[in-house]
This record gives sequence, C-alpha cells and structure tokens, in this order.
Amino acid sequence: MTTSIYSQRSQRTKQIALMIVFTALYVILRTIPYTALIGSAGGFLWLSDFLIGIYGIVLGPYFGGLSIIIGNFASIGFGHQATFLGLDFLPDFVAVVSIGFLFRRKWLPVVVLNGALLAIFALNPLTPLTVFSVPFVWLHLIAFVVLLSPLSRWAGKWIEESKTKMIVFSMIIFSFIGAMIQHLVGSILYEVELNQFFIAIGQPPIVPTAVYSGMWPAVFVAYPLERLFLVISAVLVGTPILIAVLRNRFLPLAKAQTAAQPAAEDKKTQDSKSI
Repeated sequence: MTTSIYSQRSQRTKQIALMIVFTALYVILRTIPYTALIGSAGGFLWLSDFLIGIYGIVLGPYFGGLSIIIGNFASIGFGHQATFLGLDFLPDFVAVVSIGFLFRRKWLPVVVLNGALLAIFALNPLTPLTVFSVPFVWLHLIAFVVLLSPLSRWAGKWIEESKTKMIVFSMIIFSFIGAMIQHLVGSILYEVELNQFFIAIGQPPIVPTAVYSGMWPAVFVAYPLERLFLVISAVLVGTPILIAVLRNRFLPLAKAQTAAQPAAEDKKTQDSKSI
C-alpha cells in the first residue's frame, strides 16, 4: 500500500513538472502565427495548435486541459490578442481533453461529444451545407468515421508497443481527430460568439451575417490544408517526445495511468507479504 502511494505521488510530481514545461512551450508557440483567421481582421491561428494531440497523450485530459487553460490566459497576460472574448482556450481545451480520454480508453464520451459538436455546427444556419457542390463538413465526417472505427482504439495500444512506426501511425490518428474537434469548436465559437450572441443581446455582431456567405468558400479550401499542417507538425514533434517518455520510462502512459495500476500494485504487495 505504501509503495503504491509513493508511486502515485512520484507520477503526479512528474506530471506537474511536465505540465509546467509544456505550458511554457504552449505560451511561446502561441506567439507564432501560421496562418490568418479568414473573415476576422487581425485574427490568426497559432503554432501552438499542433500540440493538442501530444498534450492529450502525455499529460492526459486533466493536466493537459489545465495546461491549455493556464497557457492561454498566460499568453493573454503577455499581450496575446484574444479573438473569442476570453474563450480562446476552448478549441484547444476540448481537443486535448478528448484525446486524453480517447488515449486512455474512454472512447464513448469522445464519440458523443464529437457527434454533438458536429451536429451543432452542421445545423447552424450560418454553416453552409455544401461548397462547390461538396459537403462543407466532408473532412469532419471522415474524422468522425475514423473515431468510430477500431483505429481510434488500436492507436493507444500501438503507442504502448514503443515501436517508432506504430507511434507515428498513432500520432496521425490522434492528431487528426483532435485537429478536427478543435476546428469544430473554433468554428462554432466563430459563428455563435462573434455573430449570433451579439444579435441576441441587441448589439451589432463583430462579424456581420452577410460576411459568412463569402467567407466559407475560402475556409473550405483552407481548413483541410491547415489541419494537414497541424497533423504533420504533431507527428514530427510528438513522435520523438513519446519515444523519449516511453523508452526512458519517465511516465507510464495509457492504461498504466488509470486506477487499475494502483490496485494491481496493492495486490502484488499483499501477495508478497503473505509469502
């Protein structure tokens, strides 16, 4: 029992240390834009966006989500411009929490959340059904199918194998799903907070309704390229990080971070005492 408590404390200390380092990295990368936010004058998408899959896997849903919140408001404190009236953390936060749960075998909540976000975005009157005769959410539908498929559950097991090729495949899957969830939340905020919220309270919207019809064709072309960039960046940066964490045994990942591990350790301790 004592060994289990010390083991848990050691893991928690390592997670907090990693969270501090990753939060600082998030703040730094949140100052570097990689593309302009279409339809929002002066708005940008930031290089920190590619970190979501890495944070979800390594830090988990709780420490990863906390890292995003702290990093987001810290960057605002250092002069970073907020786009969504203080809710800029939500896209990254929801994506990190989703990947954190998915990697730790909490599959159903992520499916329900992703399905709900997809429905909310698709049913919003500001969202076009098709652009260039193609469903606007075509890439989101592909990501949702990947989430529903066995691939999203196999990916966690592949990382545990500590084989470079399998880690790369897993990073592609997790980063793709996370990047599309991130895009869904950001798009919903863009429609609701910058337009419909202000109309509802009797104020002129930040982004006028008439702007959306001319904006979506450009977004339709840009967002798959932006998501591809994020996935590639996550794989290039995340793969070496995961390999280092796994092979140096700095932190147990996936199932080893669940409550099952302390229970197993307690059982081993009791068995050894009985012998």
